[in-house]
Amino acid sequence: MKADAPAIPRGLLRRLDEDAVICAEGYLFELERRGYLQAGPYVPEVVLEHPEVVAGLHLEFWRAGTDVIEAFTYYGHREKLRLIGREHLLEPLQKRALSIAQSVAGSVAGERPLVAGNICNTNVWDPADRATDAQVAAMFDEQVAWAAEANVDFMIAETFSFFGEAELALASIRRAGMPAVVTFAHHREEGLRDGVLLDEAARRLEEAGVDVVGVNCTRGPRTMLPDVERIRRSVSCHVAALPVPYRTTDDQPTFQSLGETGAHGPPGDRSFPTALDPFTCHRYEMAAFARTAYEMGVRYLGVCCGAGPHHVRSIAEALGRRPPASRYSPDMSRHYALGSDATLRRHNQEFVEKL
Repeated sequence: MKADAPAIPRGLLRRLDEDAVICAEGYLFELERRGYLQAGPYVPEVVLEHPEVVAGLHLEFWRAGTDVIEAFTYYGHREKLRLIGREHLLEPLQKRALSIAQSVAGSVAGERPLVAGNICNTNVWDPADRATDAQVAAMFDEQVAWAAEANVDFMIAETFSFFGEAELALASIRRAGMPAVVTFAHHREEGLRDGVLLDEAARRLEEAGVDVVGVNCTRGPRTMLPDVERIRRSVSCHVAALPVPYRTTDDQPTFQSLGETGAHGPPGDRSFPTALDPFTCHRYEMAAFARTAYEMGVRYLGVCCGAGPHHVRSIAEALGRRPPASRYSPDMSRHYALGSDATLRRHNQEFVEKL
């Protein structure tokens, strides 16, 4: 009897048309916390120095429910490597990150995760200097070409606070013929840094052929939701929403603006980036964000800088899924004091008020 041919994996757009797609980001912050990446420069040297750690984090995020293995090339571009004197490692770093992502995606059980290439803000583009257009376009083109060579399923272009730079990123991806997810980073100003409002920026990228447009990073769930709603009303294409898991407020709407004072407070007045712990969202806040955004019609969901696997799992479970890590989701009924299991010791349960 002839064996059935393997099923053709579903691509990004088909998955989005059928259900939500979860994308775990936040590699920079998580690997910095673990001691494999330096805050400040934020260059992903770990890809070359400890590839097994990157592969392990990919697997942790997959077990928690991500549908996307995003190659860790964020901030692994020419300008960032120049700052630390390692520009000669650009191509090896990019290719190693893509290879790790593909290897992990091919190693897991069930439907193969999507593999995404990544480009991001260059910190080079300047709206007052049109000569930077060509410089930035060249940076994007070389990265997109390596991703295409690695046969990724789509490209993520993220964390753009300038519309003009996002436009260049999309053009590069379009030239390569790959699906494109483009997300803006909205800071404290009303619009983006070159004066384009978010809804207008989203509309213009949709007209230019983007497949998914939205926001990522900078804002936590509370202050990102109004932006998500504004974009959802403005476009007919799919929308992305990937907040940072921090409790931003109307007065401090971005995680860069969060701050606390005191004898043991962070250097200066800013908690960003290394003293954000007191502002961290718990898993239930991230689940609530995912449900609200999904009800708005947003189908590309995830978490950005500061994300842990437990945040990703909470989003997956909020969408009715049971990823592998759900085997270890909390079951407080069996906690020795807070639980309700009939076999628990009563004297421990009666002690709860004194805990």
